[in-house]
Amino acid sequence: MVFMAGIIISFLVYVLIGVVLSKRIKTSEDYYVSGRSGNTLMITGMLVASFLSTVSFMGEVGFSYEGYVIPLLILVIFNASGYVFGVFLFGRYLRRSRSLTVPEFFGNRFNSKKVRLAAAITTVIGISAYLVAVTQGASILLSEIFDIPYVFALVIMWLVYSSFTVLSGAKGVMVNDTIMFFIFSIAAYISFPFIIKATGGFPNAIVNAANIIEKPDLFSWNGVTGPNNYMGSPSEVLMWSITLGLVWGSVVAISPWQSSRYLMAKSEHVSIRSGIWAMISIFMIYLFLHISMGAVNNVNTAIEPVEKVFIWSAMNLVPTWLGVIIVSGIMAAALSSCATFLQLIGSSVAKDIFEQTRKERMTDRDVLKVSRISMILVSIIILFVGILQPPSVMWIGYFAATLFAASWGPIAFSSIFSSKVTKEGAFWSIIFGFSGVILGEVIGMFVNLPVFLHPVIIGAILGVLALVIGSKFGIITEEEKMYRESLLVRPIESNEKEEMAITKRYPYYLMISGVFVIIITFTFYYYPLTLQ
Repeated sequence: MVFMAGIIISFLVYVLIGVVLSKRIKTSEDYYVSGRSGNTLMITGMLVASFLSTVSFMGEVGFSYEGYVIPLLILVIFNASGYVFGVFLFGRYLRRSRSLTVPEFFGNRFNSKKVRLAAAITTVIGISAYLVAVTQGASILLSEIFDIPYVFALVIMWLVYSSFTVLSGAKGVMVNDTIMFFIFSIAAYISFPFIIKATGGFPNAIVNAANIIEKPDLFSWNGVTGPNNYMGSPSEVLMWSITLGLVWGSVVAISPWQSSRYLMAKSEHVSIRSGIWAMISIFMIYLFLHISMGAVNNVNTAIEPVEKVFIWSAMNLVPTWLGVIIVSGIMAAALSSCATFLQLIGSSVAKDIFEQTRKERMTDRDVLKVSRISMILVSIIILFVGILQPPSVMWIGYFAATLFAASWGPIAFSSIFSSKVTKEGAFWSIIFGFSGVILGEVIGMFVNLPVFLHPVIIGAILGVLALVIGSKFGIITEEEKMYRESLLVRPIESNEKEEMAITKRYPYYLMISGVFVIIITFTFYYYPLTLQ
């Protein structure tokens, strides 16, 4: 009953925030990028909240619980680094463009409606797939807590995130994401000592988990061995971790649900600081969370489905008050991602597809109206897909992410650092990168592809080839040259000296966090394993 009350209260708060902020929506810039008013805390909260979802708190923790703690953490080394590389190599330039959507940026950069439309369509398809996975994960949690059928839980989730997102757009997403960021961060950090204590205490929890008969080598660098291993040989597991880590690093750097957050920053300094804080936050959350999930095996090795391991821990291994925070945190992570994805889909449908295919220019009021209608229609489609498609929280999410890594990765970075890329190259790179991933997935249904032929690798290779070959054709217009050159000019703030002095401290924060990660890893991983 306490868990139900916590979730209901949080739902009401999020919806109320959406209703209140909807009164402040005056222009499409307010609705799409929250008037570019985000400070460092808000942009950090949005970056982390839109990244962490049920894919993280259900799908990935289940993966670690199955015996792949260290492979998952190896993956995180690469994907979290994508924040720093992303903001320096793409995000800050995207913000300089002052676009309302990422597809709009690509369209302006290459002076091409065709490129913008291709980016918008891939945005809608890819994010819709991810939205299905996140919605299903949250609905599984809701049905577990409320003891109601999965379909009913799905409808409740749909009503909650659709309502405040449709009403308030980016303003509601920004405020709610910041609140949700605090909730699930607290859940991850505070739950760690309680779960370690409940599973044997330190260092026994780690030592015992590493020697569980049912899951041998659970804390080894290559993951579990024996009959429960479904990831292949140690070298294949390592290759998978590095490959998917690089993929997710690219996703973090350029995907629309991550890079678009920089469009809401009040300055370029805010963007850079937020990217660094987001990287530190992801490292810390994953490190504490996944070590504790591996230790849960000491008290229960047969949680089914494995996606419920963090939920089961909240209800069985920690005090009730903390369990409520954990469950609310998982739900917050799900809602934040759902809201972000739905807002991006509605924006792309209205601004990048509908408006671009009309001959008459739309007014701001028309754009807002179409955006809201688009969100409602798309959310209804997602609802029905969620009902018909069996839940597969982690793998649907990973598939959706690979679509952007392959189709957007090549043109995102080349659009900034290459003066030779043409609109033809950009267009076909998106098409072939996107199609290559789908082709690889289809082939993988019939043939067991080796790790080095992962669908995202096939898509990325085709995307790069299309970019290079396609750029041999066509000409680069003067508008394209001028637009790219304008992106390379760093904006100077009125208080630039003070802002730069603050930003220059951030490399030191990164180094301090790195030392802290080493200490935590040595204390809670290396040292216990030396006691075996």
